[in-house]
This record gives sequence, C-alpha cells and structure tokens, in this order.
Amino acid sequence: MRPAWNDPDLKAGVRVRIALWLIDVVGEGATFTKADLRDAFPRVEQVDRRMRELREHGWVIHTNKEDPGLTLNTLLFAEAGEEVWRPGVTRRASALLTGKDRTAIMAADDFMCTVCGIAGGETYPDSRRGETAQLSVSSRRVELPGEGPEQQYVTECKRCRAGSSPDMTPTLAGVLAGIDDLAPAQREELTQWIKREHRQLRPVEQMWTEYRRLPAESRAAVAERLRSRP
Repeated sequence: MRPAWNDPDLKAGVRVRIALWLIDVVGEGATFTKADLRDAFPRVEQVDRRMRELREHGWVIHTNKEDPGLTLNTLLFAEAGEEVWRPGVTRRASALLTGKDRTAIMAADDFMCTVCGIAGGETYPDSRRGETAQLSVSSRRVELPGEGPEQQYVTECKRCRAGSSPDMTPTLAGVLAGIDDLAPAQREELTQWIKREHRQLRPVEQMWTEYRRLPAESRAAVAERLRSRP
C-alpha cells in the first residue's frame, strides 16, 4: 500500500514525499507550478532540486524546455518512475539518461514523435481542446539482424507512449502504393533519407521545429519579424 505524502509518521526523506505528493495531489499528466510545490513543502530548502532528483529514478517532469506550451514556472508531471517509497528501491544515476542525454535523443529525432511524427508543442489535428504534444524519451527493445536484441531510445509523444493514438500502423501495400504516387524528385529524396536512416529537414521545417521550442514571448518576436520581412 502506498503511504500518504503528508503522513506525519512516514519515515522518509523529502524526495520520497515529493514523489507521493505528485501522485496523490497533482496526478500524472497534470500540471503544477513551482509555487504549488513550495506551498506543499514550505520549510524545505532547495525543494526544486529535491524534485529534480526524482528524474534519476525515471520520473518524467517537464519544464517549458521540453514542452514549449508550458509557461516559465509551470511544470508537467508526465510520468511516475520507480516507487521510491519502497525499501531497497535504488537505481544508479550512471545507468540512467541525464537531461542532456534526453535532449540529444530528441534532437536526433528532430524533436518529433517517432511514431506519429508530431512536433513537440504542436497541436494534435484531431484535438477539440487544443491538446499539444508532450515529448519524452522511451526505451525500446529491438532485434538487430545478426546482433540480437538491443535497447534503443526514441522520442515519443504522450499519446503514442500511452498507446492512445489512433491506429496509424502502416501496411507494406499502402507504403508501396504511396511511393508509386510520388514525383521522381520526391522518390529520390526518400531514397536519400532511407540511406541515411534519417529524414533531412528542409530549412522551413527546421525553423518550425525550433520555433515550437521557444517560449511564448520569443514566438511573438518571430511572428513580428516575419510580418516585417517582404
């Protein structure tokens, strides 16, 4: 049974209590502010740092760096990790991805979901409430020809990670038919992507991806620059 975050008899450190608070009060997939965290733990110094330490145990907590749709002091509790309140639950930080590692993986995937292709912070086409894509890094076990299984890290949006995206599984027949419909220049472009095992973004696509990662005030400056250009 999971203890309560505010149980006075709980013999646990602040990091454990923050983990329990995130589950009990905030809830996975919900946002909270730094002020909310400080109000919950008013006498704790460096409470932000204690919360960040949860990432060493697989907890996914996004700031506006990972999700441009968030404001400066708002965070998203994307996913719970290890049950740090259980005795003996430990994980070496060296065996986990650092924030720098996650950013590098997302950059390699052009800050787009490798399943559905949506960019971080972009609105889902079928969303009626303006739901935006929240990206995270997932581990996949893949079989490599002649080498056996291997763990690979890829970028996924929250929907695809949870398996709640509409079924968009491609078929070989559909892909082959789509290739036949491409113009020669497009088929050559696809050929080069397949050779590199990486899609080369056009400059305008690269600018769109970088724009989506900017904070709101910076996006306004970009829009103004575009309006001022002939």
